[in-house]
Amino acid sequence: MSKVIIEKLSNKEIVKRSINQWPIWEKEVSKFDWYFDSEEECQIIEGEVEVETPEGKFTIKAGDFVTFKEGLKCVWNVKKTIRKHYSFK
Repeated sequence: MSKVIIEKLSNKEIVKRSINQWPIWEKEVSKFDWYFDSEEECQIIEGEVEVETPEGKFTIKAGDFVTFKEGLKCVWNVKKTIRKHYSFK
């Protein structure tokens, strides 16, 4: 099973899950290593990032809802300043 799951949620689902109430994280264009020590769900508000994992590269853009599974080691290559709502499980 993939450690990166990219979906598109309907506005109804975003409201139902109160995603717009989640905290916001922002990062300028940069490249860095990252490790997820717990599962994270996030809704990308704006920007673009390429996440490089042992499974391959994932391009994530505004409008995507992404689940990063616990234990994922990856490299984030932020192409356009990223803003996202996020929640850890």
